[in-house]
Amino acid sequence: MTKKGQALSVLIVSTFAFTVCFMVWMMFAVIGIPIKKALDLNSTQSGLLMAMPVLTGSLIRVPLGIWTDKFGGRIVFAVLMACTVIPIWLMTYATAYWHYLVIGLFVGLAGGSFSVGTPYVARWFPKKQQGSAMGVFGMGNAGAALNKFVAPAIVVGFGWTMVPKVYALIMLGTVIMFWFFSHSDPAHHAAKQVPFMAQLKALKDPTVFKYCQYYSIVFGGYVALSLWMVQYYVGEFGLDIRTAALLAACFSLPGGVLRAFGGWLSDKYGAHSMTWWVLWVSWVCLFLLSYPQTDFTVATVNGPQTFHVGLNVYTFTILMFTLGVAWGFGKASVFKYISDDYTHNIGAVSGIVGLAGGLGGFLLPIMFGALMDITGIRSSAFMLMYGVVWVSLIWMYWTEVRTKEYMQQPVPDAAQA
Repeated sequence: MTKKGQALSVLIVSTFAFTVCFMVWMMFAVIGIPIKKALDLNSTQSGLLMAMPVLTGSLIRVPLGIWTDKFGGRIVFAVLMACTVIPIWLMTYATAYWHYLVIGLFVGLAGGSFSVGTPYVARWFPKKQQGSAMGVFGMGNAGAALNKFVAPAIVVGFGWTMVPKVYALIMLGTVIMFWFFSHSDPAHHAAKQVPFMAQLKALKDPTVFKYCQYYSIVFGGYVALSLWMVQYYVGEFGLDIRTAALLAACFSLPGGVLRAFGGWLSDKYGAHSMTWWVLWVSWVCLFLLSYPQTDFTVATVNGPQTFHVGLNVYTFTILMFTLGVAWGFGKASVFKYISDDYTHNIGAVSGIVGLAGGLGGFLLPIMFGALMDITGIRSSAFMLMYGVVWVSLIWMYWTEVRTKEYMQQPVPDAAQA
């Protein structure tokens, strides 16, 4: 097979494998609802349960990125997926809250697949195509939406305990398929003499931390809301789990599949322009989503008049869809920054940035639950995300936008006007 054919094969099989890994990683978005009911959990406990797989998938990203640089993506990706099969199956037999938390940590290894697949796929393509290639691979995020189609059908037909069994068998089949259709090129490995600590020097780079902040929104927020939206629809709008999952997929699906288009746009227009507009669209959507259901009374000349202000399920879903589109583009544009600025250290830097995004996906559902328990306002989750987006917009303005030439043009004085 030619190098071009191998590159295409690697891209296709890696994208499929990442889709399955993401589907497994987001498993609690659906089965967490019957588990919460069975164990009588509050919102904070439920948020922690959903977030546990995200924690492991985040913490392991840095070493996985470095091991990918050193040993190659094929072996690391295959071993990683194989290690999750048994924990996924054991989820069926958990009975206590701590059982789910512990097993969830091991299932979360699947989330580390992004830091393996990103450098693995990118190195098979020339630099001018890397944004598009990583965007196609990132379409595997659509596994979050796939989970919302598959898991509810299994829950309704066979009970939630069947979901881990089916997912374990799917993961096992994916490992076998990946091994037979993927390829390895020793030229893609990092130099053997580069020590582990040397590759971690990227942690001292303030630019890396800025990209971490961006990614904590477009990926961390995506993961957190993908986990949170099914129960949000159930609680806020009184929908059944199948309808709630279907509408939640309107956010998860574009956030995954449009990443490839976002990669192409980032190649064409640049990472900065794409990320800047993504953050502004996010700001507008989250501002509207933050407004809680409100009833207020106004004293008029004809007596008291009561008004209701709040999003209905249709407007809410349209805004979530728009947010999903923006974050799908944003996930690609942030990694375009990395491929442009850290060509020879993609694995380590993508691992660090992926870690930040994953930690956002871990912490945010817990914070969503805590805010819900404290305030009783479901839309407080969007209020929190709105504040995080403000931080990124300000940071980006001071470090990128105001340094552009058009921001530095002298203003003509009155005599010259």
